Amino acid sequence: MPASLPLIELVEVRRAYGGTDGSPAVDVLRGISLSIHAGEFVAIMGASGSGKSTLMHILGCLDRPSAGTYRFAGQEIAAFSADALAWLRREAFGFVFQGYHLIRTLDALQNVEVPAVYAGEPVAQREARARALLTRLGLETRTDHRPGQLSGGQQQRVSIARALMNGGHIILADEPTGALDSQSGAEVMALLKELAASGHTVILITHDRDVAAQARRIIEIRDGRIIADNRQSEVLAKPLLEPAGFAARMNEGVARAASLWTDTREAVTSAWRTFGVNRFRTLLTLLGIVIGVASVIVMLAIGTGTQAKVAQKMALFGTNRMYVVPGSDEARGLGGTLSEQDVPLVREVPNVAAAMPFLRGQVTLRAGHVDAGATIWAVTPDAPRILNWQPVRGQFFTWSDERDLATVVLLGKKVRERLFGSADALGKYVLVNNVPFQVIGELAEKGAVTGDSDDDDVVMMPFSTGSRRVLGKTNLSWISVLLDDVSRSDQTVKALTDQLQAAHHVRDFQIYNAAAAIQAQEDTQRTMTLMLGLIAAISLLVGGIGVMNIMLMTVKERTREIGIRMATGARQRDIQRQFLTEAVMVSLVGGSAGVVVGLATGGALIGWDVPMIFSVRAIVGAFACALATGLVFGFMPARQAARLDPVVALGSD
Repeated sequence: MPASLPLIELVEVRRAYGGTDGSPAVDVLRGISLSIHAGEFVAIMGASGSGKSTLMHILGCLDRPSAGTYRFAGQEIAAFSADALAWLRREAFGFVFQGYHLIRTLDALQNVEVPAVYAGEPVAQREARARALLTRLGLETRTDHRPGQLSGGQQQRVSIARALMNGGHIILADEPTGALDSQSGAEVMALLKELAASGHTVILITHDRDVAAQARRIIEIRDGRIIADNRQSEVLAKPLLEPAGFAARMNEGVARAASLWTDTREAVTSAWRTFGVNRFRTLLTLLGIVIGVASVIVMLAIGTGTQAKVAQKMALFGTNRMYVVPGSDEARGLGGTLSEQDVPLVREVPNVAAAMPFLRGQVTLRAGHVDAGATIWAVTPDAPRILNWQPVRGQFFTWSDERDLATVVLLGKKVRERLFGSADALGKYVLVNNVPFQVIGELAEKGAVTGDSDDDDVVMMPFSTGSRRVLGKTNLSWISVLLDDVSRSDQTVKALTDQLQAAHHVRDFQIYNAAAAIQAQEDTQRTMTLMLGLIAAISLLVGGIGVMNIMLMTVKERTREIGIRMATGARQRDIQRQFLTEAVMVSLVGGSAGVVVGLATGGALIGWDVPMIFSVRAIVGAFACALATGLVFGFMPARQAARLDPVVALGSD
């Protein structure tokens, strides 16, 4: 006799669709009341449209009734959370669908393992059990075949093996023979009868009276109502699932979950498997991320390299210098002069590290039979420090040379090449306006042009010699000033102005703040670098949008797969984690490839003399942005997938 507590009990269950958008509601189930005890073999029979499939969905907790009561092992289903329903589907039910509903990207063994994956069973154990079930059903040689490589009967047996994976205490079979030939159908029915005999509760949905006749109890349904309930046998096999104590077991099972590491590992494995099946689409999706990350790395490297190169050029001319030049900056101002007596006044100003008189003029040079015009700079021995310019050969003149009006010079690279070609000029003599001077050094190449002059086309000599023996004048071209602290340059300009104006009794000079100009140039260069980075980041954003579009399309294409996973016990967070992991995996692989492509592209550009400086911060930032792109743009598709209704998902094409 049946146990006193039914395993499944429906009381006046109704299910209606529609009626929410102004359309009339359609009643599919109209007050179903029935009880099913553990160990029963029940056939629910009815014509197409009678409501039997809807009843199966409600029995299997894939759908909820619009009205009425559903109790499972005495527990009210309406009070169950989404996780509790998922656990119930995973642990208590096993679904066998007419259309098989196997996941096309998985082989037979992996399809059978799906319920155990969501149960958190270790890999080795679940694989052994899945293999044993397939062997039991005669599919030991088909474990590595995908659904498309199996016949209909074989696919249905894989579906039965999957239903048994977590125990399959209640087998819900929806038209299990409807898509099979007679022989395959007979084999499937024999399997279901064997399962019923071994204690499984089997609920068979069919429209075929001959199939229904093989069950011990036949419930006939028409127009959403039960019109007959015939029990052919009162003898029940010892049930595998007893209602008593089930509530405590369910509460314990829902509370227990696999570790985050296990869930993440399974999601990564599933994502990688999916990529392997859709290689071309995955490659196209990756391309946007690869281009975005590589662009950010290369653009920022070019910007940083260019900025460093400009800074290096600027350093040749000094980044902490000022120039005091004669003449007012007003349109009708005085011409003004600067003399050697002004230099000590400048040196007294706070934050001035050094000050040097500077006299510039044009001369004619002769070496042997070669004549050349050149610019001379008459400076003091402070020049290497103030101008940040050292001789590349020989030595600079000394303070003794300055006092003695020594006839010694240092040649710029271009002057030396015009006068001596590739020969060494050290120790040789040149005529400067017909005055013989000995070459004691060659200045380092600056390779830059300032204004209308080339700094590599100059001759440098002691200030005393240049002003008195060559140019014949002592009024200065300007005073070069070296600062201690660049950040205090504005205060220094004011102090210099006050000092010189007090001495001259008029403002007949100007102060050119090279440090401020260089700082402005560096700020401009940084802005350009940032702009390059932002332009490159746009491509990364476009790649992220591509990820979202692909994931949205993937969710739509894999809607039935989502329904299958939910039917086998996947929780909403399992679905969301899986699709979010796929999006992050695309970004992770694309980001890694983008870093490699970016570095390789940068290496090639370095070979073409493009200034490049790779920044670890930029590389890590671009990679992190790629991951963030996967999270941000993958979240909406993942959430959409998790919120799908299981019944709607299973019924999609």
